[in-house]
Amino acid sequence: MLTDYHLHLRPDDEGATAERYFNAENVERYLAAADAAGIEELGVSEHVYRFRQALDLWRHPLWVTNAGDDIDAYCEFVRGTPLKLGIECDFIPGAEERTESLLAARDFDYVVGSVHFIGEGDSAVDHTGWDVWEGSEDPDEIWRRYFESLAECARSGLFDILAHPDLVKVWGRSRPLPELDLRAFYEPAVEAIAESGIAVELSTAGLRKPVGELYPARGFAELCVEAGAPFALSSDAHLPEQVGFEYERAVAFLDSLGVGEICVFERRRRRFAPLGSRVG
Repeated sequence: MLTDYHLHLRPDDEGATAERYFNAENVERYLAAADAAGIEELGVSEHVYRFRQALDLWRHPLWVTNAGDDIDAYCEFVRGTPLKLGIECDFIPGAEERTESLLAARDFDYVVGSVHFIGEGDSAVDHTGWDVWEGSEDPDEIWRRYFESLAECARSGLFDILAHPDLVKVWGRSRPLPELDLRAFYEPAVEAIAESGIAVELSTAGLRKPVGELYPARGFAELCVEAGAPFALSSDAHLPEQVGFEYERAVAFLDSLGVGEICVFERRRRRFAPLGSRVG
């Protein structure tokens, strides 16, 4: 089996409203792309900050600007389609109880947990408008903070899938790399992954980014395998043509790690299915 659970029905462009992209025609485009790629289960997981209810969790300026939709209308729309219902929800330290309440009140098939912002401030590892790398930040410190936050995300118990788990590398060589062996940064997160049992997302999105590689990196993925972590498979598509993007490489990568099954979700219950292969 192949899945693509972490995708978005609309691009991140300004004016990409729910009215424009949450419709049957757009869903059919995604389903057709999935069928062509041999993907049997397709799920949508829109960013939580797109919804007004997310402002109960955090009022970051990016969220305030984008929180225009109603999360219950989104859930109702997706339940009327063949798509699995998910959401990508940022881990916000200190908002765990409010996050749990927001998620538990909806019948998601799975929840994708992500870390974009780190530390005490409003800085992001992957957004130029809130770039944590501005100034003279120490790369060792940024990577340490990112993976500590990822460990908190995993241990929170709020999420089913840990999204793009080494997102901090997204800019590749255009940002400085730590001097330490990268495994020193991975290890706290891997320990939390092992303790929590959360699924690790193998995402092809990094192949479309400046870093030009899968999430997670091989060293991180190997530690996850050693720790017995399960894997989920996604593209983080924001356009129909990105569904199943470079899945040949993803499947080969998992196979090289000895991973023969992936996670499948329904109503937040997880089971395992044999890893398939991409067609076409």
